[in-house]
Amino acid sequence: MSTASHSLGSAPAPMSWSAHARATLALGVPLVGSQLGGMAMNTTDTVMLGWYGVTELAAGSIATQILFTIMMFGAGFAYAVLPMAAAAEGQGDQRQVRRSVRMGLWVGALYCLAVMPVLWFIEPIMLALGQDTAVAELSRVYMRIAQWSIFPLLLWWTLRGFLTVIERTRIVFWATMAGVVLNALLNWAFIFGNWGAPELGMRGAAIATLGTNLLVFGLLVAYAALNERARPYELFVRFWRPDWPAFGEVFRIGLPIGTMITAETGLFIFSSIFMGWISVVALAAHGIALQLASLAFMVPMGMAQAATARVGHYHGRGDALGLDRAAKTVMAMCLAFAATSALLFFTIPETLIALFLDQSNPDTAAVLAYAVPLLFVGACFQLVDSAQAIAAALLRGLRDTRVPMIIAVFAYWPVGLFLGWLLAFPLGFGGVGVWVGMALGLLVAAILLSHRFFALRPNIGL
Repeated sequence: MSTASHSLGSAPAPMSWSAHARATLALGVPLVGSQLGGMAMNTTDTVMLGWYGVTELAAGSIATQILFTIMMFGAGFAYAVLPMAAAAEGQGDQRQVRRSVRMGLWVGALYCLAVMPVLWFIEPIMLALGQDTAVAELSRVYMRIAQWSIFPLLLWWTLRGFLTVIERTRIVFWATMAGVVLNALLNWAFIFGNWGAPELGMRGAAIATLGTNLLVFGLLVAYAALNERARPYELFVRFWRPDWPAFGEVFRIGLPIGTMITAETGLFIFSSIFMGWISVVALAAHGIALQLASLAFMVPMGMAQAATARVGHYHGRGDALGLDRAAKTVMAMCLAFAATSALLFFTIPETLIALFLDQSNPDTAAVLAYAVPLLFVGACFQLVDSAQAIAAALLRGLRDTRVPMIIAVFAYWPVGLFLGWLLAFPLGFGGVGVWVGMALGLLVAAILLSHRFFALRPNIGL
C-alpha cells in the first residue's frame, strides 16, 4: 500500500528551498525539544541528588555515566531503524517499514538482556577500579533498579525513529515533556520522602528514572498502536514473528553507529579525566563550558535525526534532487545556528559562565577565569561539532555506517584525544590544549565525513 502522499516532502514536483526549510523545521524542532527535555531530566537528577548528599551525588554521577555509555552504544541499533524505515517509506512500502521497526525493537531488547549482567555487578567492578567503598555500594543500590530503565529507553528511541519517518514528532516532544514533569515529581517524592512517600535516597532516584522511561515508552506505544496515521503499519500485530533479514540489517547498520557514538562519548569522558589531572578548578571550568556547549549541541543533534529521515526518504524514492536539497538545507540551518551560538560564546562568555556559579564561593573568580578561554575554543567547537554531526546523520540516511565509524574512531581518538593530551601536558597548554585537541578531532571528523557524503552523491545520480 502506498503512503507517498503522507510522507516526507513527496510531492511530484520538486520542492523549493523554502519548502525544504519548512519541512525540516516541522520535523526537527520537536526532536530538538525532546533532546532538551532529556537534558532537563539529567539536570533534575543531578540537582536533587546533590541536595540529598555529596556521596549520593558522586555515586549517582558515576553510575549514570556508566549507564549512559552502555545505553548510547545500544542507541546505535535504535538509530539504524530510522534510515531503513525512511527508505521504505520513500518507496511506499509499509510492510518494510513495519519489518524494520519491529526488528529494531527486537535487537534493542536483546541488547538490553546482554548488558544486564555487567550492570548487575557494578559494585565489584567499581571496587576493582579503585572507587570509594561507599560510592561503589550506593552505585549498586541505584543500578539494581535503574538498569531496568534501559529497556523502555532504547525501545522508545526506536519508536521515535518510526514516528519521525511518518512525520509525527510532536508526540515525541510532548511525551518527553510529560517525562520531565514525572521525573521531577518522583525524584522529589522518593529521594526525600515528600508527600507521604518513603525516603529512599538513591533508590528513589532510580525509581524516578525507571518510572519516567516507562511513561514515555508507554505513551509512544499507545500512539503507535492507536493513532490514525500510525495504526495502518500494524507494528505490534504478530510482534513475536521473526524477520531475520531485517534483524540482520538492523544489527549490521546499528553496530557501527553504536561504536561511533561510543567513540565520541569516550572522547568527552577522557577530556574530563585530563582536566581532573590538571586541577579541581580546571575540572569545574571544563564542566561548565562543556554544559554550555552540550546545550547548544542539542539543536544540531535533534535536527540530525530529521536529516537522516529526510535523506533516507529521498534515497528510498531515488529522488536525487530532493535528497540534495534536503541535505544542503539541514546543513545550512544547523551551521547558521552553530554560528549564532559561537557568536554568543565569543561576545558574552562571562555572562554565560556566571549562570553556573555561586558568586559567594571563594573559587568562583578562578573558575570563571579558567572557563572563559575554554568557551572561546568552544565557539569554534560549535561549528565543527555541528558539521560532523550532520554529516554523520546524512550518511546514515544513505545507510552508510561502516566507513563513517572508521573515520570517527580515527578522528576522535588518535587525533582528538592524542592531540588534547599532547597540547595539555607535554606542550604545557593545560585545559585550553585539551579543548583545542577535541576541536581538532571534531574538525577532522567533519571534513572527512562531509567529503564522504558528497563523494557518494554521484552513486545516487547527483
